[in-house]
Amino acid sequence: MSLQKVQTENENSKRELNQKTLMLRREKWQEDHILWQLCRILKTLIKMVKAAFLPFFDELASFLIPLWGKDKTAQERCAPTVIFASLVRECPEAALKYCDIFLPLFLDASNDENPRVRQNALYGLGLYAEYGSSVFKPVVKEVISRINVVIMHLCAREPENECAYDNAVSALGKICQFHRESINSAQIIPVWLNCLPIKGDLAEAKYVHGELCSMVERSDIELIGPSYQYIPKIISVFAEVLCSEKDLATEETKNRIINILRQLQQTLPSATLESALTYLVPRQEMELKSILSPEEDAGF
Repeated sequence: MSLQKVQTENENSKRELNQKTLMLRREKWQEDHILWQLCRILKTLIKMVKAAFLPFFDELASFLIPLWGKDKTAQERCAPTVIFASLVRECPEAALKYCDIFLPLFLDASNDENPRVRQNALYGLGLYAEYGSSVFKPVVKEVISRINVVIMHLCAREPENECAYDNAVSALGKICQFHRESINSAQIIPVWLNCLPIKGDLAEAKYVHGELCSMVERSDIELIGPSYQYIPKIISVFAEVLCSEKDLATEETKNRIINILRQLQQTLPSATLESALTYLVPRQEMELKSILSPEEDAGF
């Protein structure tokens, strides 16, 4: 066999292999796309029928759990967490009976290498923190440890990781809100505050910044800090939320922020407020001074 013929056959073999590889990738992409559409349909069904979905879920669970295998794609591994998170959100009490299966899954997935898998798992843990008081309490410390891994990572706020980070911050806030008796809140609440504002997952941003307003409105001591220690950070977060081009808060929350800032102007020592404003970038400082000016107040 001539050398030229051997080279030709090798090139043909490589071409066939590349074509097969491309075909397999397309097939896997199509499978993942179909699975995602199925997840959306199931989420809609759960939202519509709520607890009436449970008998079907009992059968579905046996198909969902194998999707969590390490040999599966990120889309496949997201499917169990997405569907079960919907169940927890729509009918939390009924979903508690599955916690022995899915809570360990969320914990394991919360530090997964894939950011989409992490995001969905951390969202699920946030729902458990909010709705699953009795089953979540024993794992609070472990969840905080796993959240800490996410928010302290050097690349946590890179674009590909930002939504996972935001869901970690949201889950930590829910732990502070619903499980304060189980944590060192004087230590953890400032850590949570320092992570704000969040800007990637806008749904979580709206929730988290609304919760920040609620804590300030009730003069949460551990959020405000001794001698107004954390007021500059709180004002900085509010300024970023108000000045952002993204919708980081609902209109209702933005109005609450404006009212809070005006109340702080009335109650804080003037030196404390002026000091807090110096931490802002010029555009934010101008915006807040405009909000706090008597002319702006008169026209509100």
